[in-house]
Amino acid sequence: MADVDSILEGLEELDDFSDSGSDYEATIKSTKRRKPAMPRPQPPKRTRQNAASRVSSSPSPPNPSLQQHSRGTSRWASPRPVGRVNKESLGISAEDMYDAVCSGKSAMVTVVDEWLDSYKQSREAGLLVLINFIVRSCGCKGVVSREMFDSMQNAEIIGTLTKEFNEDSVNYPLVTPGPQLKRFKNGLCEFARVLVRSCRNSLIYDEHLFPYLLALLTGLSDSQVRAFRHTSTLLALKLMTGLVEAAVIVSVQLQTTQRRYDMENSKRAHDRASDRLEELKASISEMRENQEEVSSMMNVTFRGVFVHRYRDRLPEIRAACIEELSMWLQTDPEDFLNDGYLKYLGWTLHDKQSPVRLQCVRALQGLYQEKEFIGRLELFTSRFKERMLSMVLDKDSEVAMEVINLLLLIHQTTEDGLREEECGHIYPLVYASNRGLASAAGVFLYNKLKSVISSDNQRSEKSDSAAFFQILISFYIQSEFHEHGSYLVDSLWSSARSVLRDWETMTMLLLQESGLLYEEEGTLIELMMCAIRQAAQATPPVGRTQGKKIPSLKDRKVQEQDRRRITTHFIPLLPQLLAKYSADASKVSLLLRAPLYFDLEMYGSSPTLEKHLDLLLSQTRSIVEKHTEVTVLEACAHLASALCSDCYTFSSRAHLAFSQLLDDLTECFSSYLNDLLQGTADDDDIYSAATALKRVAALSSAKDVTGWKLFNSCLELLKSRMESGELDKELMVSALKCAAFHLMWAKVNAVNSTPSKAELKLLKNEVRSFCRVCQACLSVNQAEMRDQAFELLCDLLLLYSTSSARFEPALQALVHLPADSLRSEMAAFLLDYVFSDSEDADLNDEVDEEMRITLLQRKRNQLAGYCKLVIYGVLDLSAATDVLKHYSKYFKDFGDIIKETLSKSKLISPIMSAKTVCLSLQQLFSEMLTEEYSRRDLGEIRDLAKRLAMSFGIDLHRVRKPLVALHTDGIRFAFRDPQDVEEQQQQHPNVTFLEILSEFSFKLLQQDRAQLVGYLKSECPDAALSWTSVKLYQRSLEGRSSKAVEQEEGGDASSLDTPATKRRRVAPQGSASSTVRGSWLDSSSIHSSLPTPALTSTAQRQPAKQLVSRKPRAAEPDVSSGLTESEDEFSSGSHMRKVKPTKRRQLSSSQTGPSVDHQDLDSHLTLLSLIEDEDEEQAEIEGYESDSDEESGYTLPSTRHTPASVLDALFD
Repeated sequence: MADVDSILEGLEELDDFSDSGSDYEATIKSTKRRKPAMPRPQPPKRTRQNAASRVSSSPSPPNPSLQQHSRGTSRWASPRPVGRVNKESLGISAEDMYDAVCSGKSAMVTVVDEWLDSYKQSREAGLLVLINFIVRSCGCKGVVSREMFDSMQNAEIIGTLTKEFNEDSVNYPLVTPGPQLKRFKNGLCEFARVLVRSCRNSLIYDEHLFPYLLALLTGLSDSQVRAFRHTSTLLALKLMTGLVEAAVIVSVQLQTTQRRYDMENSKRAHDRASDRLEELKASISEMRENQEEVSSMMNVTFRGVFVHRYRDRLPEIRAACIEELSMWLQTDPEDFLNDGYLKYLGWTLHDKQSPVRLQCVRALQGLYQEKEFIGRLELFTSRFKERMLSMVLDKDSEVAMEVINLLLLIHQTTEDGLREEECGHIYPLVYASNRGLASAAGVFLYNKLKSVISSDNQRSEKSDSAAFFQILISFYIQSEFHEHGSYLVDSLWSSARSVLRDWETMTMLLLQESGLLYEEEGTLIELMMCAIRQAAQATPPVGRTQGKKIPSLKDRKVQEQDRRRITTHFIPLLPQLLAKYSADASKVSLLLRAPLYFDLEMYGSSPTLEKHLDLLLSQTRSIVEKHTEVTVLEACAHLASALCSDCYTFSSRAHLAFSQLLDDLTECFSSYLNDLLQGTADDDDIYSAATALKRVAALSSAKDVTGWKLFNSCLELLKSRMESGELDKELMVSALKCAAFHLMWAKVNAVNSTPSKAELKLLKNEVRSFCRVCQACLSVNQAEMRDQAFELLCDLLLLYSTSSARFEPALQALVHLPADSLRSEMAAFLLDYVFSDSEDADLNDEVDEEMRITLLQRKRNQLAGYCKLVIYGVLDLSAATDVLKHYSKYFKDFGDIIKETLSKSKLISPIMSAKTVCLSLQQLFSEMLTEEYSRRDLGEIRDLAKRLAMSFGIDLHRVRKPLVALHTDGIRFAFRDPQDVEEQQQQHPNVTFLEILSEFSFKLLQQDRAQLVGYLKSECPDAALSWTSVKLYQRSLEGRSSKAVEQEEGGDASSLDTPATKRRRVAPQGSASSTVRGSWLDSSSIHSSLPTPALTSTAQRQPAKQLVSRKPRAAEPDVSSGLTESEDEFSSGSHMRKVKPTKRRQLSSSQTGPSVDHQDLDSHLTLLSLIEDEDEEQAEIEGYESDSDEESGYTLPSTRHTPASVLDALFD
């Protein structure tokens, strides 16, 4: 405890000097640093002994002589090359040095040597060149003249440079985009490094060059101009890094010399060399003076630059400070690796900007990698471990990934490591959607599992793999993220690939009689199948793709080798596995996927393998006859489709096997058909017929079943059951599927062959008959039948549409267009069962979350099928009104589908698409008039109009004609003659529609506005021009907002409690204000049913609350005082004033004072144009609590999605 107390006392002393807070204080308060104005002394001329005594007390503030080495005041010299200013020096110029740094091609040692030669010839001339080089590196083209250097103090020089920094662009060399940025930054850092290294043994200790240079950089680092502050801070930090390296060298030399001195002094008196002792003693004294001199400069730089700039407003400056601090900690741990310096890393872990947090985490990784540093990091680890654990859920995935790597280092290197509950923060991230983060969590998990396995050293290599799978199975079961095994395998693939490809161990565990429990067997089969897929396809699971990465030749070779290993191992063992688990639907459905990843050509390579193929086909047939679950039958269908492919030599065997299976199933169904048609079948007969037909329907998706002539039987069954009202769900749905697959295969056969006219006519009659049956099914009270009939109708109408026969003239006879009654039935289906919340309301929030997601997925499929009919011309574009009307209300669930449909319709016919938009609004308005009229309903329609208006894009010339057509249709609708008796009692009841139409006015061009104003006057009666709705629409065409019109009218429009709609505010040219609009696509339409872990987001808080504490001020009596910023306001991020460009322009244009005031104002305006705005920069660190008010970017990936992405299938 005494050691800890002494450490804490040391920390309090440091805090008293710099940060005025206790150790690891959660809030850093901005402090106002005022420098005393004092005359500038001449360069110090004193003995080195005095210098040593001067810097002996490190906690004292730095001597002002180290920071103020300029002289007096003088005029500003006009910009000109340094070579002209410094005529007395014929050495390298500032421009030459700047060009060398920018190009990155010159040897920096040569540049520094040339400058050192000029400095040795003339100190003042050399320093002047270096000063102008620094100024030029900041992006300022001004030059410090010799007169200014001789007569001005540093603060005056910096102030003059600041006022004259009137560059046109806000960019400066350190932030210039492109490759030049990296080249210049590297060159500048290399210059500082080489300068210190070249002066390490001489000019560092001349008490002139480096004290003056560091004083100038310290002053520039306090500048309000970002370019000065950023560049000087970087240079000062790099010089500090060089000084730290020099201090370490001096320390090592001092220790070596001291040992030599002690060794010589320990000799007997007659053996000592007195001259040697005196020489060593003088060397020790000189080295101690050098050490004290370097320590003094480091102390001044750290307290003058780092302590203030590590919390700068600019994230790049804060990140640079942390990067250099990590260098100091690793280079000189004796002096820096203590809690007085480590606390800055701990505080910066709470920084609002992710690049700063990332740099801090990487700095800590470098420290924890060194085993000798672990003891000094114990207090830091205990204080900030909780923060590091919370950062694994950082909103920046790269930061979270590096934090996991850091925690792995802490767990491996520290004595206590991480407790199991602390590791629990990291384990769930193996299911994260970000692949890099998940892989880092996978590395952590794999190392944790290995540490558990290695605790028993008596295991053999094979049992090590078995133990790994047993622990992994337990982890997967306990994590409760089922159906996400592919994400777990993908996370572990980079670190545990060799173990996950141990097929022998996995199959051994599955085939042994007494090994795993029932649940463990299912888990191992799932993980094994995920590993097979990962090895054979080498593709990440859904949601983890990181761009289109083309695999290299080596990757493809490894992938092919893995496929062959999988095939060779599983061909003889797969029938055994299927036989063992044939009664378990979940396990066998997974095992049936394995052949899809085989190199199937190997089955035909030898007679032995063909025997295994026969065993596989036999097991598959047995499974089909044994199961009726949809997942099992679909897996068998996929396997049949793969094995029956004509590209394999053994495909005839597979065709024969599945044909025999279909023969048996068809015969079974036919045996019960007469009883079903006559109504004499009992429940057992119905069940047997339904299961047989269900199996046939499943296999029909993979194999042509037209040869079994099931269409007429299924159609008669459907008709008879519909007439009798005996609607057995399984039987009817299976019959619908079989009939539909028959028509689909018939169309495929017609395309691939040349059928006769009689065959085409017969096929068309079958399509017509089936569509009538499906139309009748749309109104039944069975949800499964309704949904299946609607989805099959969408597919068949598209398959037999006009567009499908566009390139096949012979198949024009097969084109079938839906009747008007069918169109109406399908539109009514959308309104009753898709755009309806009745089914969702019946579901419990917690228990039926899975059912809710399934229901939403089914609705999205149905809506996508209907939209395909509109886009491919089966239905008219006007049919899209039934979809567009619900764009706003159901945007969360179907917004992406409706938006894509709308954009595709514009490609088909832009004008008709715009008319369809207008028609959908007219229908909603007419429905509103038939009900009780309210301004709230009108506001909802206006909100829909706003969203639809935004879909027209920003290219106003391209949408000119569609928008004019939309407006003309809307004007005609507003003033059309009443059609029914109720409307005739009112004069022009639709005139309020103009308020809705005004939402599209801001997209019009000026010439079209004038044309529409004339059209409006020609359509409406003269008396109607004074009506509120007409005036509002007319003024919207003139460019004025509807809100302003309503405020001016103050009549009916404002008295009817119209909700204040949030309009997009268009800022005038030259204004700095802008409106930030939230994205509509804030949430996915299909959410995972699995709970998402609570995430601690290091969110950035908006500084909007500052307005509450700041009182409004009256007009400033002095313009210049209102436009300048104090040093305190500059260093405190939370009190920075916002300086808008509009205010600067208005003041500069309206200033009428004397010319001197005008010039002074111009200088202030130029100054403010270079100072960062509050909107551009983020505030400094104000609090270190974790922010949770912004949603985290990490969600668990969902495997519950549409079979093929809805939008891809929509227009594929």
